[in-house]
Amino acid sequence: QDNRISIWSAGDLGNAGLNGEYHGEPHLLCDIQHNGDVMDMQFLDQERIVVASSTGTVTVFRHHQNNQTLSANHRWEKAHYHMDQDTPCGGAACTGVVCNNPEIVTVGEDGRINLFRADQKDAVRTIDNADSSTLHAVTFLRTTEILTVNSIGQLKIWDLRQQRNEPSQIFSLAGDRVPLHCVDRHPNQQHIVATGGQDGMLSIWDIRQGTMPVSLLNAHEAEMWEVHFHPSNPDHLFTCSEDGSLWHWDTSTNVSEKPSFLHQGGRSTAYLSHSTINQSVVSAWLSNDPTKDRMEITNLIPNQTLSVNSLDVLGPCLVYGTDAEAIYVNRQLFA
Repeated sequence: QDNRISIWSAGDLGNAGLNGEYHGEPHLLCDIQHNGDVMDMQFLDQERIVVASSTGTVTVFRHHQNNQTLSANHRWEKAHYHMDQDTPCGGAACTGVVCNNPEIVTVGEDGRINLFRADQKDAVRTIDNADSSTLHAVTFLRTTEILTVNSIGQLKIWDLRQQRNEPSQIFSLAGDRVPLHCVDRHPNQQHIVATGGQDGMLSIWDIRQGTMPVSLLNAHEAEMWEVHFHPSNPDHLFTCSEDGSLWHWDTSTNVSEKPSFLHQGGRSTAYLSHSTINQSVVSAWLSNDPTKDRMEITNLIPNQTLSVNSLDVLGPCLVYGTDAEAIYVNRQLFA
């Protein structure tokens, strides 16, 4: 009933011990009340956080670092709604938000897509009937294009420069219309996209060709809630699920032979030219069966039984939240 947005300090990496383990407890810096469930959130910049609510409202909170407080900076009331924006209970859950400062895109249960600007009161653009089903997640493909996934197994590309309210491309899972819950695109190879959904399968798509996934990989026993390519080592992918597992998919070739590539700043990174990294990444994710010849999959939390609802990854750090009402930080991803 009573929900909050909280900012935590997980401590400084500078405090890590000799062998990388971290000393010190995470502590709460500040928090603020939030109406409705928090469905999604993302930093817009160093001090602003955009939050999607189950009430359909989208709020920009500002984190004041000088005195460690949070305040509501801007609010778009009922950005998503079922019947009519003015009915008291007409809000539809805003299910996903993605930022590319100053632009903010939101999607919702009402099948609506909104494009906001952080400094403008009204929506820059709204695609009212973008989808007849629930839109579950959204991400940027390029600065002017977005990807959405919906509850009937479709992946759609929208070109925000076009005035027409139709997607520029539609991709779909063959056969069963399994709801898709999450989407992420490869940070360097923008035509490679990963999605996950209700059946726990990981789908890899090449949006340059065909309308179906390049590969479908058996993954979790239940819904996949989140999928993320590592932003700087995209041959590593992370997925988490309702079944309590969090998987690390590693397609870097001969994993044992090149650990140095993973430790950024290590001297040997200089010997790997970009083209060789990208070639191996491309062929790995887009090969017909990436698991066959070069993929290691590790469940990072083997004995967890409760749902892992969300994850994010940066450098050697992985953070995830579970139904145990706990947030975990793993600082030694590649140790």
